[in-house]
Amino acid sequence: MATPTAAAGSAEHLGINVEELITRFSALDYAVFGMLLALSLAIGVYFGLCKRHEMTDAAGYLLGGRNMGVLPAAMSLIASFMSAITLLGTPAEVYQYGTQYVVIGFSYLLVMPAAAYLYMPVFFDLQLISVYEGGMKAVLWTDTIQMIIMFGAMLAIIIKGSLDVGGFGSVWHAADEGERLEFLNFDPSPGVRHTVWTLVVGGYFTWVTIYGVNQAQVQRYLCVPTKRKAAHAIWINLLGLLFLLIVCSYAGLVIYAKYRTCDPLTSGSVSTSDQLFPLFVMDTMGEIPGVPGLFVAGIFSGALSTVSSGINSLAAITLEDFIIPNRKEPLSHERQALITQVLAVVFGILGFVLVFVAEQLGDILQAALSLYGMVGGPLLGLFTLGMFFPWANYKGAMSGVFSGLFVIFWIGVGFQVEKAFGRIHIPKLPTSIDGCPRYNSTEEDVLGLGTTPVLGLTTTEEPELEHAAGPYYMSYMWYSTVASTVVVVVGMLVSLATGAQDPRRLDPRLIIPLGDKFKFLPQRWRNFLNFDVGINYESPKAEDMDSAFAHLPTTPSTFPLVEVVKRPAVSVDLNGDTDNGCKYTALLGEHGI
Repeated sequence: MATPTAAAGSAEHLGINVEELITRFSALDYAVFGMLLALSLAIGVYFGLCKRHEMTDAAGYLLGGRNMGVLPAAMSLIASFMSAITLLGTPAEVYQYGTQYVVIGFSYLLVMPAAAYLYMPVFFDLQLISVYEGGMKAVLWTDTIQMIIMFGAMLAIIIKGSLDVGGFGSVWHAADEGERLEFLNFDPSPGVRHTVWTLVVGGYFTWVTIYGVNQAQVQRYLCVPTKRKAAHAIWINLLGLLFLLIVCSYAGLVIYAKYRTCDPLTSGSVSTSDQLFPLFVMDTMGEIPGVPGLFVAGIFSGALSTVSSGINSLAAITLEDFIIPNRKEPLSHERQALITQVLAVVFGILGFVLVFVAEQLGDILQAALSLYGMVGGPLLGLFTLGMFFPWANYKGAMSGVFSGLFVIFWIGVGFQVEKAFGRIHIPKLPTSIDGCPRYNSTEEDVLGLGTTPVLGLTTTEEPELEHAAGPYYMSYMWYSTVASTVVVVVGMLVSLATGAQDPRRLDPRLIIPLGDKFKFLPQRWRNFLNFDVGINYESPKAEDMDSAFAHLPTTPSTFPLVEVVKRPAVSVDLNGDTDNGCKYTALLGEHGI
């Protein structure tokens, strides 16, 4: 097969048939892919069998003994939510809509300080397995290996792709001519899909949901021994996120430079935008042994990292929030670990079944971020209400969450319905099929999806967005912002109407001390911002703790993670390491006492 030239942006690749495409996946490719799966399995077996004595209870299994290193934790943070969705979705986003999405990187710069110095310290001091009150070592080390593979695959592909179209200059020139370069769209309309406002402000609320209060990420914070190291892991994670964002966005420009005269979507070569990157990889590097296998390994690495994180977190939540509180007799730690492992298998099977539902949601990147906003937005509002507003009570919290869920699902589901009926059109940047071969009948579907008639040989462009009124036309990037705001506003109003909580009697570990975060302010202003939280709080007495622990096992292996210190909890410095005086109360919280 002739190699496409940079100048022509040739589409001779469209003559590849399915048999030829499959043949290109050589024995070496299968070996590379198989080695990844074997490596992931080996890590799980090692920590599940060889290190079994270190994970004799659920906390050891789910939190890795709380002695993991900063780098594995940081790599796992990156892998959890920048996965196959990023590898497939971001290049397709840039190819179809341009580079405006890259601006979301600025929201990362706001999210990480909030996660590291506001939300994370609260969870760390409480030391809870579930944030709502996995073989985590295997997950963290598997994520580390998978992230290395993911980075390697992406770099190899974009370097080879850039060289094929003439280098970085040619890529940039093609993107400029094709109207793909856009960074400073300040349109204030909430209906515009991507602007600086939607990506920075809306992106902040979307990603602080993930890095501030999401179970999968919080579990990683708790795997390291101190808050300072947890903050370091978050900052290292920021570098990885920005690197992945830039690399994947540039991949979208490279794909456009190659196919600018023969759009695979319009010509029918692929049926969805998420198939653009796999097509590009096989077209560009399919003849190089091992590289297609490396790419598939990278995609599977991203998927495995997300799935392993989610399964481990679901198992933790189910055990801590549903099984243990509803049992009359306490479970042994060995029994808890076994139940957690069984739950992980069950959730894995359920996740596989849901694949058939997810494929109906459209473009993978927008679908994922929409779901994050619709589900995570109310969750962010709930934790923000509880951590920042000490007057909130449980009635306000419940009312706020249900209100937030109702409003955002009304908007999100309404958008999908309007889109399905053709009343909402998302405008895409112009594409061309002028360089496609002039077939008389059909184009061959190189990904094995059947044949599709050629639509035409002229430049194509989506209809303009219908600027109709109504919340359904709001950008999906605002979903988390709207949902969390509704939760906080409704939650506070209901709390004040039904009898506000007395901040002076609250456990200070449950509230973010805003005054302590602004050490440059005068003391009286700092005291005002702390709202007198906890000044009348009475911590449990030592003898009360002894009676509370009477029903728990007392063998030496009972508390492998937390040293029992028989004294009341002291105040906590949320900017430093956990004070030993809080360990006893943290353990009480873990057992739901």
